[in-house]
Amino acid sequence: MLKIYNSRTRAKEALVPLHPPKIGLYACGITVYDYCHIGHARTNLAFDIIVRYLRYRYPDHQVTYVRNITDIDDKIIQRAAHRQMKWQDLVTEFTHEMYQDFDALNLLRPDLEPRATETLPEIFSIIQTLLDKGVAYQPANQDVYFDVSQFKTYGALSGQNLAALQAGERVEANPYKRNPLDFVLWKSAKPHEPSFGSPFGPGRPGWHIECSAMTYQTLGIPIDIHGGGSDLLFPHHENEVAQSEAAHDCRYANIWMHTGMVQINQEKMSKSLGNFFKIREVLEEYHPEVVRFFLLSGHYRSALNYSDENLKQAKMALRRLYIALRDGAQLPMPKVASAESLARFQSLMDDDFNVPGVMAVCFELANEIQRDKHSHPERAGAAVMALKAMGAVLGIFQNDPVSYLQEGASTELILEKIAARNQARKDKNWALADQIRQELLSKHGIHLADGSEGETDFWKA
Repeated sequence: MLKIYNSRTRAKEALVPLHPPKIGLYACGITVYDYCHIGHARTNLAFDIIVRYLRYRYPDHQVTYVRNITDIDDKIIQRAAHRQMKWQDLVTEFTHEMYQDFDALNLLRPDLEPRATETLPEIFSIIQTLLDKGVAYQPANQDVYFDVSQFKTYGALSGQNLAALQAGERVEANPYKRNPLDFVLWKSAKPHEPSFGSPFGPGRPGWHIECSAMTYQTLGIPIDIHGGGSDLLFPHHENEVAQSEAAHDCRYANIWMHTGMVQINQEKMSKSLGNFFKIREVLEEYHPEVVRFFLLSGHYRSALNYSDENLKQAKMALRRLYIALRDGAQLPMPKVASAESLARFQSLMDDDFNVPGVMAVCFELANEIQRDKHSHPERAGAAVMALKAMGAVLGIFQNDPVSYLQEGASTELILEKIAARNQARKDKNWALADQIRQELLSKHGIHLADGSEGETDFWKA
């Protein structure tokens, strides 16, 4: 049985679909005002793996993956004004750039991708319901606010100390709010800002109400799984829970999932801190599968430290797996993959998507392929099949092994290394010869075969 850590209950819970044979997952998407960074990649890759595994684990269920686009927001308005362009054109530009980055990393596109500006009727409906129930109010400034005091379990999702928040500096003072923690549902129109007509006057939706409306529009509520980065837990997801459950009188999401942040020197990677690396910049230095492999290296709930050293280690580890797949490509393939390995794979993934544990199984299979390819070729072939099956769920091993291993290793460089090694062998400098041989194998996946005259007769990648 698949168990998932539920942020709301702080415990692992069995996934019991609310509306079998359907499973609905909503993940908070991107505010499209700039290029995506590695932190965005990490969160969206986590849900990519989750969706892939749900479809693998429940082949008879219809898994609907929803990821929204926030296409109206303060940051979008400010960036468009800075660039002296229409906010709609900025949204179009960076939505296209997001697709380019995510496609390069082999991220599945969602089944549904609602936009805030296309969900205004649902936004109006929820706000009006909250006003009618007395859970929202509209003061003289014509904004509409949610009254936190009317939702008794506010703070339960994030575990926040509300008294401390009210007294702390994190809460912005606003004379129109009844309570400092009240949050805006509808922002009244401001000069030189885009606005939309509504029953509450011209303006635009608040950030939190957008996701509640888009979830309801696409999946209805309650939903099976709602997720996003851990930085969204409070206030965004807390506010989503409050407004949705107050409006609809039912639980909003059965399971809440939150991903750990990518860090640099123990700080969260973010645009506001200026310590972020754009996905496309990283892809200029590393193959997309290397980046994907690196992002998979930690459990989705854990923080992940970004560094060139960790990416280089990921590159080496992935090469090792590709070498095993290359060496096993000519083996006889049995009708089924290694049943024991696939059972371990499922057991690990059923335990809150334990991808690092699965990675360990992948390396065990690679060792098995190399060990048994001559003595027990059928067993090695079953290991190849299991490795490929796991890779399909993880979204790796999508390249031809020979082509992948040859990438980045020019023939000229290899021949220079071979010539240097041949000279080392003539000079009886066996340590240097072994060093070059190992370097070609580990860095480039190049195997050397020596002839009787001491020269290298052939090499292969």
